[in-house]
Amino acid sequence: MPEAILHDYWRSSAAYRVRIALNLKGVEYRSVQVDLRAGEQERDDYLSLNPQGLVPTLEIDGHVLTQSLAIIDYLDATRPDPPMVSSDPARRSRTLAQALIVAADIHPINNLRVLNALRADYGASEEQLQTWTQRWIASGFAALEATAPDTGLFGGDAPDLADVCLVPQMYNARRFELDLAPYPRLVRIDAALRARDPVARAAPEAVRPA
Repeated sequence: MPEAILHDYWRSSAAYRVRIALNLKGVEYRSVQVDLRAGEQERDDYLSLNPQGLVPTLEIDGHVLTQSLAIIDYLDATRPDPPMVSSDPARRSRTLAQALIVAADIHPINNLRVLNALRADYGASEEQLQTWTQRWIASGFAALEATAPDTGLFGGDAPDLADVCLVPQMYNARRFELDLAPYPRLVRIDAALRARDPVARAAPEAVRPA
């Protein structure tokens, strides 16, 4: 029997991060899709699990966990192999800074509820939303490219938290047709990661409901 239940949405980049981490750590889980487009995250039964009405939510070890980086931190504390952050304070800080470029600076202002608010409250067109999204991904990617290694992954030979955050954001960048030519290191790292089975099995196209 799976040891965890992941309340998931196939195209959510935050849920995608957690799927990658679960797969890397070999944690078996059952996915329960929460269709964000249909508003299922606003149902009372889901809000009783996650009062923010966001995905992912992970039920594991008798706990209900929310927020992707907090979930991954729990997994790292309870299932430390492979580690997502280093025990070395300076390396840990660098990895967290790289991960947070995506998780704190790019993703929150480009997620579905923000785009929906821009549509509903300000009449933004789809073209304007694409420009908005591209702007903030490009800003974050420029900083992330500058800190990316010349060879290997952000984590060296093994993926770390920065790598786990990069792959879903690269998926979103392609979805919103961002020109990735200025970010050759990120493109190289993303390709190397997506070639790994645990990452490939977490991809939206691999988990999208039929």
